[in-house]
Amino acid sequence: MAGSLFDQLKKSGLVDTNKAKQISREKHQSRKQADKGKNKAPQLSEAALLAQQAQAEKEARDRELNRQQKAEIERRAIAAQIRQLIEQHRIKNRDGDVAYNFNNGGKVDRVYVTATFQAQLAKGQLAIVKLDQRVELVPTVIAEKIRQRDEGCVLYCDSVQHEEKQDDDPYANYQIPDDLMW
Repeated sequence: MAGSLFDQLKKSGLVDTNKAKQISREKHQSRKQADKGKNKAPQLSEAALLAQQAQAEKEARDRELNRQQKAEIERRAIAAQIRQLIEQHRIKNRDGDVAYNFNNGGKVDRVYVTATFQAQLAKGQLAIVKLDQRVELVPTVIAEKIRQRDEGCVLYCDSVQHEEKQDDDPYANYQIPDDLMW
């Protein structure tokens, strides 16, 4: 049994000659198309790779811009909350003739209040907060809420200083008088 498989099938009568020619033409055409596809495939894959890379860079830029926008929106929302807390709870008619000195970032600042408000500041019932370029008096509870949002807005809150006293403080029995001016 020598010869190709085609010859053997032809002799046995299973394959027709016309049918065999048509199949060989189809195979030849499919090989031609495959060869054409091989030449174009690397160019398409390079273009596709570049497009994918550009798309990935664009998505990364978009994610970064979205993150920055969310951070800015969150910062603005916190600033609005602080402004609302201060404006709703600030002490009105606080101006008086008694100067109250407090430490503001390493320097001593002064605010003029009434004697009642001075006593409340000394006891830790009131706090001094900053709104834009002015200082306001608010209750200590509100100052703590403001401190949770932005610590830089609270200039002076004596309640924290009272809580930080140590038990082994040798001067714990000597209280600072409320009317002491410095």
